[in-house]
Amino acid sequence: MKVFLANPRGFCAGVDRAIDIVKLALKRFNRVYVRHEIVHNHHVVSDLVKRGAIFVEDLDEVPPGSIIIFSAHGVSSEVKQKAIAQGFKVIDATCPLVTKVHLEAIKYAKEGLHIFLIGHKQHVEVVGTWGEAPESITVVETLADIEKAHVPDPDRVAVLTQTTLSLDDTEQMIAALKKRFPNIRQPRANDICYATTNRQDTVKLMAKCCDTILVVGSATSSNSNRLMEVAKSCGVRSFLIDDETQITAEMLQGVENLGLTAGASAPELLLQSILAWLKERYGSFEIEEIGNAGQNVSFMLPKELVELQDQK
Repeated sequence: MKVFLANPRGFCAGVDRAIDIVKLALKRFNRVYVRHEIVHNHHVVSDLVKRGAIFVEDLDEVPPGSIIIFSAHGVSSEVKQKAIAQGFKVIDATCPLVTKVHLEAIKYAKEGLHIFLIGHKQHVEVVGTWGEAPESITVVETLADIEKAHVPDPDRVAVLTQTTLSLDDTEQMIAALKKRFPNIRQPRANDICYATTNRQDTVKLMAKCCDTILVVGSATSSNSNRLMEVAKSCGVRSFLIDDETQITAEMLQGVENLGLTAGASAPELLLQSILAWLKERYGSFEIEEIGNAGQNVSFMLPKELVELQDQK
């Protein structure tokens, strides 16, 4: 068996930053609360819980005066203001690329445009973006949603997207919106983040030479699920696994060329553990990295974290 390793894979800059924020906060303060999973990965969250992080879904679960960290997926301005009003010390770990979408939503709403937000209605990122201007945003998940949508003025509409969607599916959705609303406005830069884009492009390369592709990531991870779907859309068997304990004999039966990648919220150590597991069972095998997109992106820590550190 030969194993093709995706490059790039695993943590993106936004995830790295969010996890670092929680770890730094835990080093400096006795107790830290995090609203929602900091990123959608079971192993990452479990590790941070062991370090002392307390994850909650509602601000009412947090004692007054506590430090509260917002997850990489972002929250609406209303949630931020509520946290401040309740006396919490707020640290915002929202990915800057998600913040970009929030600012676009606020801008379009102020201009009086009705916004179509392409994304998964129940995903926390979409909930946060929608919350910036709920009266001006319609979330659309499918082509059928677009067909039945009604807006006050068909000539004054805009489109935004969740950052972790399938590129191909999103292009279809935008094309349908443009067909129905020819004057629809879009941001200058694509909302789908660079990490989503380059990881999906690499999976498409993998699909040309692999029998099966394993995607390392949690079931709650949007970008990990999209990687699996991209592989399947290319006609290749693909499975989403949290770690090596979820690999079954059926997944690897008859496989000669195995593709291995990881979602943007999955740590590299999980992938390395899978390689070690494969070696134990199959002996030595050839490993080749595949991909054509580098990753040299980094984001600064939020100023509120630095300020709280200075106060300590």
